[in-house]
Amino acid sequence: MSEATDLAERAGDRDPRIGLRAVSALRKLVEQLEAVQVRSARVRGWSWQEIAAELGVSRQAVHKKYGRQ
Repeated sequence: MSEATDLAERAGDRDPRIGLRAVSALRKLVEQLEAVQVRSARVRGWSWQEIAAELGVSRQAVHKKYGRQ
């Protein structure tokens, strides 16, 4: 997770260009991590409702985002 740590540090940079680029990269990393965990949960038999509850979103939202993958 050194990449995430480095990005988190850069997100707090005083230079907005550096900070915003780091925020964008963190957003992409979080999306990738979420997708990996959703796939893992589905492989383990979790329902869309269970996944949604852990992510703090609706069942419909998580199914729409990941249901066809």
